[in-house]
Amino acid sequence: MSALIIDGKKIAEEIRNEVKESAAQLKRRTGIVPGLAFILVGEDPASQSYVRSKGKACEELGFYSVTEKLADSIPEAKVLSMIDAFNNDPKIHGILVQLPLPKHINEQKIIEAISPRKDVDGFHPISAGRMMVGAETFYPCTPAGIWELLKRSSLNPSGKHVVVAGRSNIVGKPIANILLQKKEWCNAIVTVAHTAASDLGYYTRQADILIVAIGKARAITASMVKPGAVVIDVGINRVTDSSTKTGHRLVGDVDFDTVKELAGWITPVPGGVGPMTIAMLMVNTLKSADPSRNFTNG
Repeated sequence: MSALIIDGKKIAEEIRNEVKESAAQLKRRTGIVPGLAFILVGEDPASQSYVRSKGKACEELGFYSVTEKLADSIPEAKVLSMIDAFNNDPKIHGILVQLPLPKHINEQKIIEAISPRKDVDGFHPISAGRMMVGAETFYPCTPAGIWELLKRSSLNPSGKHVVVAGRSNIVGKPIANILLQKKEWCNAIVTVAHTAASDLGYYTRQADILIVAIGKARAITASMVKPGAVVIDVGINRVTDSSTKTGHRLVGDVDFDTVKELAGWITPVPGGVGPMTIAMLMVNTLKSADPSRNFTNG
């Protein structure tokens, strides 16, 4: 029997509708319109596409947004100056610098320049530290989206063995930290595995909930998955496919066609985790715009 499909596109749409209504209520109550600033450095097509999608979401939800497109040769100091201006702009509640950045720009310095109050990507060390200790903060958008998928699919991680395949600062580390928290819809037993393992399948086969973010197309096969497991595929990989008009298609880090016959629940690619990332960015921006909420001690 095939796995049940976790429809991230449908769940993301539900969240966006909720955010749109909450944003309208915030405007009626306070006059505040959530504002998001995008900084895009260079001409990377994927980055341009991501920023366009995020800007479109802002427009649909009634947010204010501004996009600054900068040449890839721009000095680091000018990017820092722009961040400082947005930090002090009352119309802007969230700042997103699209990664990756050109090699001459220090990504960590850029991330740390963003005010923690406006860190809607959840990458600032203060945000990461508050997440680690279970304090209210901005969670990185993809891990937050994974958590929301589990909650809205009634797949409670509490007491379950969650295996996270991948250790990035953007997905692997934060989702592991979120799910091991001793609170509702968390409280999991978490193992973090990665491609340095001599036998990655040894770990993934133990997972009640398997979250895969290793950046390698179809790396997780059916032989590496426990029957009935929940499989969350974060990967987005472009592979050659002569049957399509473009000559390629997107696949995940999980071999979907074989794993779906073994798993209990699975996210597709596309249409799984991807739409949730933008939805949770909108959630974070709405929270940042609400003056009654505190995400830092400063």
